[in-house]
Amino acid sequence: MENEVTLDAKTIHWERAAIEKLLLADVRERRAARRWRMIKSLLWMLIFGALIWLLARDQWSVTTTPSGPHTALVTIRGEIADRSEASAEFVLPAMRSALEDSGTKALVLLINSPGGSPVQAGLISDEIRRLRKKYDKPIYAVVEETCASAAYYIASAADNIYVDKASIVGSIGVLMDGFGFVGTMDKLGVERRLLTAGANKGFLDPFSPQTDTQKQFALTMLEQIHQQFIASVKLGRGDRLKATPETFSGLFWTGEQAVGMGLADAYGSLDSVARDVVKADKLVDYTNKENLAERVAKRFGAALGEGAVAALRALPALR
Repeated sequence: MENEVTLDAKTIHWERAAIEKLLLADVRERRAARRWRMIKSLLWMLIFGALIWLLARDQWSVTTTPSGPHTALVTIRGEIADRSEASAEFVLPAMRSALEDSGTKALVLLINSPGGSPVQAGLISDEIRRLRKKYDKPIYAVVEETCASAAYYIASAADNIYVDKASIVGSIGVLMDGFGFVGTMDKLGVERRLLTAGANKGFLDPFSPQTDTQKQFALTMLEQIHQQFIASVKLGRGDRLKATPETFSGLFWTGEQAVGMGLADAYGSLDSVARDVVKADKLVDYTNKENLAERVAKRFGAALGEGAVAALRALPALR
């Protein structure tokens, strides 16, 4: 009997010890989870703080630009498109900041772009003309490798255009491109089910046939934009332009040819224009560039939006 009591006591003691160990393990696990949550929160706060600091640092750098006599520089590089660094959103404030500085003797637009949006180019071109009158300071365009299409739209508004003899200049034309897969769909036996409200709502759909009426509509629109482009070039170049039927055909030329045609004024680089034309060797870069914080924020926002976009794809859209 005594042995049985002793065994029961040992069993109870063992069970109690096991329970205590389990409870202690659970407590430790909860504490570790809380610590990890605190660490993650701290890391996110540090990342957020770093992004704010990077953004603020770039903003501060704009306001501390030297104001002594200098040649102001704004770079237009890459595709001219909405939200790009060569968009009106970035270029217009940079030009204003450059010309507002009392030390700026002239503004040089350093261009290396194959073109892009006629809307963005038109906005920048109009602002160049407005700023020239407002500040009475010259604005020059200096071409590196390429100044074509929408890029030339912008350059033609400047007082003078300087090129390298091997630069590519011109391409005064407008295009709308795409693909048609109607025949391919027929061969594969795939039926396109496109529902629209409006007879012409889907006329740019690559999987649907294009009618002659729709094609003519698009060509009329392109011709109108082309004439706007031509008018802007003629206004900017004036009597210097030696226009021929090929000038506005969409062809492009070397810098040497462009000077002979009146599409450009002379050979020159950024340094030579600052030194010999502006007479101010010192260069100050006013170019607005998308900083690291903004790039990270955009990617983070895009990732958050993917789920919402996927959910909305099944809904009718006005596009």
